[in-house]
Amino acid sequence: MSLILILIAIVTLLAAVAAMSFRNLVHCALMLAVTFSGIAALFLELDAEFAGFTQILVYVGAVAILIVMAILLTRSGEAPEQSVLTSGWFAGVAVTAMVFTLIAFASLTSTALPAGDAPEPVVTVKDIGNVLMNRYVLPLEVLGLLLTAAMIGAVVIALKEDDKPNAGQQTPIDNRQSAIGNKKEGVA
Repeated sequence: MSLILILIAIVTLLAAVAAMSFRNLVHCALMLAVTFSGIAALFLELDAEFAGFTQILVYVGAVAILIVMAILLTRSGEAPEQSVLTSGWFAGVAVTAMVFTLIAFASLTSTALPAGDAPEPVVTVKDIGNVLMNRYVLPLEVLGLLLTAAMIGAVVIALKEDDKPNAGQQTPIDNRQSAIGNKKEGVA
């Protein structure tokens, strides 16, 4: 294993832990974007160019930015009182340990697949791009329209919440009406 691969893995894991431990939701989303970037760098380091560039385009370029925009449009600037790690993180660590133990057990006890004489298919990024842009162009366009409609819907919902008065607070008109009602009943 190369030193660059180990460094990228460490940075990715630290960013993932930071994404789960920060109190500020925007900082968590930005650390999630760093984690996605680290995963893309791991793919690129392992010579999986298509998976790496797809990770950059889809997760870093779209999903992480969409999460940040949704947080900024719908949340206030208040930080939560507790961190994510303070409630029940022991169960998460236990489940993670069990999963990695099962994966290690399965990989150590499994028998190797017999080597076949079939040649490996040669698929390039250009071939995948040609298939996506010729055969699957309609599903890609529909997916783009769906994501755009979802973003517009989030903006509309965020704007409608700002127009409504808070349920626990009275508006000046409500205060005047309650004062008039109290005067009519004889209560000052």
